[in-house]
Amino acid sequence: MFKKYAIKKYGDRLPAKLKERYGEQEFYSARQIRATVFQCNFNPTYLPLAYLLFLDKTALLVTLKGEYPELSIQQYKEEIKDYLAQRKYYGCLEILRGK
Repeated sequence: MFKKYAIKKYGDRLPAKLKERYGEQEFYSARQIRATVFQCNFNPTYLPLAYLLFLDKTALLVTLKGEYPELSIQQYKEEIKDYLAQRKYYGCLEILRGK
């Protein structure tokens, strides 16, 4: 249950927090995302999910290579999508289906 809550929080509350802190943007920087996750009490275990949702593709690849070199972003994305599908939740994370 906690995992679902943490992931839902990323989809439901993180966009509003980023907008509140940095204004509305299509993409945010890794630094902005990381600061918001840690300062606004999001579970940092899912920081790669935040990067996947809010970084542009180039920044995503560079950031993940530096911070999570062992992580396969495609595999991670599929795992999150499968997890959400099993729980019949997408909400604001609907964007993952198209990415």
